[in-house]
Amino acid sequence: MKVIEVTHPIQEDQYISEDVAMAFGFFDGMHKGHAEVFDTLEKKAQESDLKKAVMTFDPHPSVVLNPKLKRTDYLTPIQDKIEILESYGIDYCIVINFSSKFANVSAEEFIQDYIINNHVKEVIAGFDFTFGKFGKGNMLILSEMSEFNTTIVSKQEIKSEKISTTEIRKALKSGELQKANDELGYRYLIKGTVVQGEKRGRTIGFPTANVQPSGDYVLPKNGVYAVSMKIGAEEIIYRGVANVGVKPTFHDPSKAQVVIEVNLFDFHENIYGERVIVYWHHYLRPEVKFDGIDPLVEQMNKDKEKAKYLLSVDFGDEISYNI
Repeated sequence: MKVIEVTHPIQEDQYISEDVAMAFGFFDGMHKGHAEVFDTLEKKAQESDLKKAVMTFDPHPSVVLNPKLKRTDYLTPIQDKIEILESYGIDYCIVINFSSKFANVSAEEFIQDYIINNHVKEVIAGFDFTFGKFGKGNMLILSEMSEFNTTIVSKQEIKSEKISTTEIRKALKSGELQKANDELGYRYLIKGTVVQGEKRGRTIGFPTANVQPSGDYVLPKNGVYAVSMKIGAEEIIYRGVANVGVKPTFHDPSKAQVVIEVNLFDFHENIYGERVIVYWHHYLRPEVKFDGIDPLVEQMNKDKEKAKYLLSVDFGDEISYNI
């Protein structure tokens, strides 16, 4: 897949020179609704013998358009998004730097400079895709153009509720992990690196891997989770319990930084510096402050047993499995 990073104005040598079908959108989360867009892209490209292209944006438009509600963390940071797009067999990915200059591009300019000049013959996007200054451009306008065909993908629903990035973010932040995973169509994941922590866990029988996220991920609600984790280039997936939070038993919550700590079952290797992927399976309970080490350890043992049971249901009885 060829990735073309564009800062407005687009340069002559950045245009796609062959005819393409192109999907447009921010695509944070690459969820089931987005999957419908990419399935439609695949169909239209095959029907017209076109290459497949995607146009997306970085950062989120709210950074420029709505600073009070700006979105600076993501379900799929840009590099993850690009990797997933590559797995769809996309030929071209245009990443537009969503800047103040780009926000001032008129709808007419966008159509000419970013669609027609890119040899787009089939436009595919969700029903709510807008473009151009003040969002004046929409799918209805595109459907009236003669230079290309336009396919509008209708909203996708689960239990009569629209699948959306906004709802998935809300679900993660409120501990509704199952709902988030259902709408994503896969288990939410966070990539990161194992870094040195306080090493307190090993003193109480629960050694943990302190995972520093490698991107601006949306963190799930503070609490305890049943998780699995992939380490480095290994194909093995290990099971465990993760805590997201400030460890209030040991720290002042108002001053402590939120961290991700993972305790893997029956695992004793040194993995500092390893790149890992944490998969989030089940929300177990909120983070709470305990009156000392003993009640904390008692609860952690209960969390571990519950997580083992839930993950055995997910995976079977194997200690690990190959993906």
